[in-house]
Amino acid sequence: MQALPDEVADLERLTRVLVAVAWDSAHAAPRGVTFPQVRLLVVLDSLGCTPCSRLAEAMGVNASSVTRLADKLEAHGYVARGVDEHRRTVVTVEVTPAGREVVAGVVDRRHRALAELLAELPAERRATVSTAVGDLLSAAEAAPGVPTAGPGRL
Repeated sequence: MQALPDEVADLERLTRVLVAVAWDSAHAAPRGVTFPQVRLLVVLDSLGCTPCSRLAEAMGVNASSVTRLADKLEAHGYVARGVDEHRRTVVTVEVTPAGREVVAGVVDRRHRALAELLAELPAERRATVSTAVGDLLSAAEAAPGVPTAGPGRL
C-alpha cells in the first residue's frame, strides 16, 4: 500500500473518530433499535412526512429496505405511515413524537461527544478548527469526485 501524504492520513484518522462518534451516538436509542433503524429515523426526521421512495433515495438504499425498516419502527410506535393527499397510491412515512425522542437522544449524545472533543482544545484552536471545517465543507462542494450528500445523515 502506498504511503499517504500526512494531510490525507490525518483526515483519514479524523474520519474514523467522527464515524465512531456517530456509531456510538446510535446507542442512545432504546434497546432493540438497530443502527440502520436509527439512521432511518434521523434522515426521516430531517425530511418530515415524505414518500417512502424519497426516503429510500435520501438514504441511498432501495425501497424494500425502507419498507422493512419502517415496518419494525412502526410496530414500536416510532414512525407512522400514511398516504399522499394528492396521490393516494403513494405511501408516506413520518416520525412520531416517540420517534422524535429517539432522534433527540441520539443527536444530543453526538453533540455532547463533539463538544467534549472540542473542549480538549484551547479556545483559540477551536476557532481555527471551525474555520478549517468550513473550508473543508466548501471544498467538498466544489470537488466533483467528493460525495457531499452521501447516503443520508448519520
